[in-house]
Formats: sequence, C-alpha cells, structure tokens
Amino acid sequence: MAAKDRFHHIVRIALEKEGWTITDDPLSFRFGGVDVHIDLAAERFIAAERNGEKIAVEVKSFLGASIVSEFHTALGQFMNYRAVLRRKDPDRGLYLAVPKAAYDDFFKRQFTQLVIQDYQLSIAVYDIEKEVISQWLP
Repeated sequence: MAAKDRFHHIVRIALEKEGWTITDDPLSFRFGGVDVHIDLAAERFIAAERNGEKIAVEVKSFLGASIVSEFHTALGQFMNYRAVLRRKDPDRGLYLAVPKAAYDDFFKRQFTQLVIQDYQLSIAVYDIEKEVISQWLP
C-alpha cells in the first residue's frame, strides 16, 4: 500500500469539521487484478433529504520539484480511481484534494483549467493552516 500523503491528516480533520464521517482510511478495492487504495472515504447524511452523500478523496500535497509532473501523476490516479469507483461504488463521488497554495498558483492557470474541464475533475481545496476545506469545485 502506498504511503499517506503529507497532509492526509489535515484533510481528514477538515472533512470531519464539515460533518463528514470517515468510513475508510484508505478505501481499498481489488479490481481487474489490481489493488486500488484511495486515501479517504466519507459519508454525510442530510436529514432533510434522508439521502446519504458518499465521497472518496485522493489527497495530494504538490510539494515536489515539478508541480506539472505531480499534476500528471494525480490526474492519472484520479482517472483510474474514478473508473474503478464507477464499477464498484457508483454512488460515491471522487475528489482530488489540493492545498490552497497549489490551487491558487497552479490550478487557476489556463492549462490546468482546461484539463480540469476536459476530464471533469472534482476538486476539494484545503487550507493547511486552518485545517478546513475552503472550496468544493465540481
């Protein structure tokens, strides 16, 4: 199993602050001869609707030497995980968790926005200092 991202615990705390219940840490599947480990799975129940929301979150720090290379890796993971989730747990939404600094610097660029739109990435922007999710982007 892969090592947890540096800010894994911060994203977990942020989700819990928003009322999410962490159900898996990590969310693991075996599919097509491959083991898949998505960092976190969470559920939140909305009393008014009586329907539960379910998400999986892949946490990334973007602290390496090449943010473009890290983005390519994260995109590949996201696409693979989404393919598996669509078959194993189709009611669960998938989010890529990125730190606010990386989002403000890299994810707002035209290139990155184009990729986000083309691949329909859902992003959770987390604030490292405040330990909160500052933005949910469909």
